[in-house]
Amino acid sequence: MKIAVHAADLDHQRIDGTRVYLLNILKNFGKIDRENSFFIYHKSNFNPKLKPPKFPNYFFERCQSRAFWTQTAFAFRIFRDSSDVLWMPVQNLPILRRRNLKTVVTIHDLAFKIFPEHFTAKDLFKLNMLTDKAVRSADHIIAISNSTKKDILKFYPDVKEGKISVVHNGFDRELFEKKISSEVAAIDILKKYGLESGNYLLYVGAIQPRKNINVLIDAFEIIKKGNSKIKLAIAGAPAWKYEEVFEKISQSSFKEDIVITDTMPFEHLPAFYQNALIFIFPSLYEGFGIPILEAMASGVPVISAKNSSIPEVAGNAALFFDAENPVALAENIEKIIAYDDKRKELIEKGFKQAQKFSWRKCAEETLKVLLDARKNR
Repeated sequence: MKIAVHAADLDHQRIDGTRVYLLNILKNFGKIDRENSFFIYHKSNFNPKLKPPKFPNYFFERCQSRAFWTQTAFAFRIFRDSSDVLWMPVQNLPILRRRNLKTVVTIHDLAFKIFPEHFTAKDLFKLNMLTDKAVRSADHIIAISNSTKKDILKFYPDVKEGKISVVHNGFDRELFEKKISSEVAAIDILKKYGLESGNYLLYVGAIQPRKNINVLIDAFEIIKKGNSKIKLAIAGAPAWKYEEVFEKISQSSFKEDIVITDTMPFEHLPAFYQNALIFIFPSLYEGFGIPILEAMASGVPVISAKNSSIPEVAGNAALFFDAENPVALAENIEKIIAYDDKRKELIEKGFKQAQKFSWRKCAEETLKVLLDARKNR
């Protein structure tokens, strides 16, 4: 069986959740399936940090890059190469394709439907057009959480529930569960960003409106009045519509204690998690929320907004707050700082919750969906 995989996202320089998702599934497909052939299509050169591994049944196809690549060069190649199943790990689908080609599309989230004001007009138009077409024309849909499945059924009531399979994301357990080999090495990493172990609140993710970083800054300003030495580390890079966050930081009385790391090497992240006082995830909406699991596996207590898929991922191992209430967030922070028993309880529950998720499990369940799609021809 020939399985075509749309992998152009792995050429991009910016690393985000959907690209990490694709990379980790490709790291596992070749380990769990040696019988079927995987044809992996991309545009130019893989980002070295996103380059998938080689397996005997992996065939890498670099197509000439041109405008509307998915609908032109990619569509032509998969039509010509006669694959049995096409997996689109992005919310897109070639319009022109062979009738007997089975298609599976992964839907990560419908944030653009719920918070359209958080997107540029150009991106909003593109996301609506491509996702509408993909959801309605794909043979099967993978939703990365029950929350995302619920959103699909809400915004696309014509789609039958049986067309959607929920396959949860995983996380890099080996990277985040492993303690930094040297305390000195961790301290050196933190020093580069002006941080000290156990003395900072941590957020990991892109800087864009949906991540709700402004509320985190408001809560930090409340906390600073009683904890003058504490800092806030924002471990992420600007994505889109980030200017408001930077403006808020510039106007903060505590701007000198707010650290923005921008893009950082993957290997630095464990040091950030493992030495944080608390990990905070204030997002307004998530299709999944991988950083929650990374923090839990790293032994850090988690505070998170309570919405969308977040309770599904965090289970009973986090303190929750209303995403629009910085006072409630500040109260939860103070609770963990003041009560060591609560901190230890959250860490213990976090370790157990993280064990429920892995990229291996995600890849196995994804592969099953692809193989079943072929059977249902």
